[in-house]
Amino acid sequence: MKKLLIANRGEIAVRIIRAARELGIETVAVASEADAEALHARAADTCIVIGPAAASKSYLNEQLILDAALSVGADAIHPGYGFLSERAAFAQAVIDAGLTWVGPNPSSITQMGDKAQAIKTALAAGVPTIPGSNGPVASVDEAVEVAARTGYPLVIKASAGGGGKGIRVAADEAELRSLIPIAQAESLAAFGSDEVYIERMVTGAKHIEVQVFGDGETFVHLGERECSVQRRRQKLIEETPAPLLPAAVRAEICSAAVALAAAVKYHGAGTVEFLYEPKTSGYYFIEMNTRIQVEHPITEAVTGIDLVVEQLRVAAGEKLSFTQEDVMARGHAIEIRLNAEDPSFQFMPSPGYLEKFNLPSGPFIRIDSGFTVGDTITPYYDSLLAKVISWGRTREESLSRMRRALHEMEVVGVKTTSSFLLQVIDSPGFIDGSYDTLFLES
Repeated sequence: MKKLLIANRGEIAVRIIRAARELGIETVAVASEADAEALHARAADTCIVIGPAAASKSYLNEQLILDAALSVGADAIHPGYGFLSERAAFAQAVIDAGLTWVGPNPSSITQMGDKAQAIKTALAAGVPTIPGSNGPVASVDEAVEVAARTGYPLVIKASAGGGGKGIRVAADEAELRSLIPIAQAESLAAFGSDEVYIERMVTGAKHIEVQVFGDGETFVHLGERECSVQRRRQKLIEETPAPLLPAAVRAEICSAAVALAAAVKYHGAGTVEFLYEPKTSGYYFIEMNTRIQVEHPITEAVTGIDLVVEQLRVAAGEKLSFTQEDVMARGHAIEIRLNAEDPSFQFMPSPGYLEKFNLPSGPFIRIDSGFTVGDTITPYYDSLLAKVISWGRTREESLSRMRRALHEMEVVGVKTTSSFLLQVIDSPGFIDGSYDTLFLES
């Protein structure tokens, strides 16, 4: 691998550029016209402006990105997260063009990308799943029959969905009958498929995810992360290890994640996500993300393993550079996602010019950002300004450092969620680790 094109923007593009540079790999950025002067465009060795601001005409345009890679002689493409990262057809197009795809095989993306199919695969691998239809429901009547076995409330999910989209909750049969057609229409509009499946709603649950890695032959986990602090099913704060997770359950969940990775002969970095019910100690597979995760830095902080460097090495044909026995977690890490949003105005996006952008630093604080002072936050993309990661020998020490970091933050020109996040980590439910996925709503 000599020249890598990063098919993304923002902090993850900068993150990948840094990893590639450490390996001596030349980097190529792509940018929309709105991002022509963005940090990732400036950080790469080469930048190609590929289209207008609209993501559909730039970052989501598969042919434009493939043409850009071929035009500069790139021999590999890293998709980051979001955008094209989980499009099996694009991964196959990259491979068919003779380039290296930094990610899992297209077949794994397809198998895990369809949530209903992923559940079937998990069941076959002996991984616990939430009681439900275990696949798409063919009709409203079939959904009602499933509900009679599992009980209410039920969650209706788009088979092709992700990122918290395409989800509806039915409290009784009347709601189920009325919401199935709505969910099918929403799924068709958002994902191009009207297939939906249903499952029992797990209440009081913690969202636990396991970082897995494979080279097609060897499969390992790098521990779990807790990401239950969510707003509208979007993660805001993550930490590792998960507080209050019993050691026996932790071991079982991590083993289940590795079993699933092995079942699909996984290649590269991926995340297997579960819901954990503290009251029953039950845990259930919900989905697998076939890409690098936004929250991967906290796993790096406790294991000392560079996941993006490992992605590049494995994609280039190398075997995993570590075994399961080599993975030794040390200490505790927390990540917060700082967004350019106004918490006092229903978290509306807050685009603008960054007059000041003084981010925290000091011992055991890491910042991943796609912006510097003087940059403009446009309204076209995700509102993520930066990720702040703290590490400590204990959870209390990591939390104290994160609290200090949020107090140090100084951003002028846009509204941010820093004060809101400070309130969250100072709340009793977060401090004692008892929070669950309904924590912010309740």
